[in-house]
Amino acid sequence: MGRPKNQPEGGQAPIVQRVRLRYTKRGPLRFTSHRDFARAFERAIHRAGVPIAYSQGFSPHPKVSYASAAPTGVASEAEYLEIGLREPVDLNDLMRALDAALSPGLDVVEAVESPGGSLADRIDAGRWRVELPGLADDVLRLAVEAFVAADEVMIERLTKQGMRTVDVRAAVVSAVAVPAPTGVGVVPCAILDLVVRQVSPTVRPDDVLAGLRVVADLEPPAPPRATRLAQGLLTTQGEILDPFAADRPTAIGAPSA
Repeated sequence: MGRPKNQPEGGQAPIVQRVRLRYTKRGPLRFTSHRDFARAFERAIHRAGVPIAYSQGFSPHPKVSYASAAPTGVASEAEYLEIGLREPVDLNDLMRALDAALSPGLDVVEAVESPGGSLADRIDAGRWRVELPGLADDVLRLAVEAFVAADEVMIERLTKQGMRTVDVRAAVVSAVAVPAPTGVGVVPCAILDLVVRQVSPTVRPDDVLAGLRVVADLEPPAPPRATRLAQGLLTTQGEILDPFAADRPTAIGAPSA
């Protein structure tokens, strides 16, 4: 993509195109905090020559809005953001340029032109896969059964307002112990499949694990590995509706998992 043109004198160029992007956090880049990613993404915008629009005022900021960023240390296949552009671009060119400007592991995998409205309004739940190395399947299954059967599961959680007691059971739509792969030389690794509503304060996979500790004294022998597989609107059937589903005819890239 070409280098961005100068902003007009006396003000910022108006937004003429809004683009929504899905990106991933994989491998060691899962330890990137949201603040670090935002800085890296802004640098990528400039390196790629994206004609980003800026806010008005004394200290203009690039028009980038994020939707429900994953916690630090968690991998994700479904992170979303929206950018405002002062010139129209080809979505394929935009994806290639941004992906090349970002570190491997922070990968732009889909782009769609925004029809307007709030991207955040299309996300109210997420699906997670939590791998628990060294834990037997039946141990996790019994703990999950106890968790699901409970009316509430209260944990202590540190928030920006200090320590709070949070009912993690209320946020969990479904929790299933998934059989792990078997075979010669395969290290035991129980897998937890979660669908969690977005609530305040946010309930994260480590909060659910804390809840399993409360109801079943579950203590994983090794650090868990959590991956967000999908985000979107929760249907009455308990499925996650892809936030790009309605716009995919104009999308570039692979559909989300």
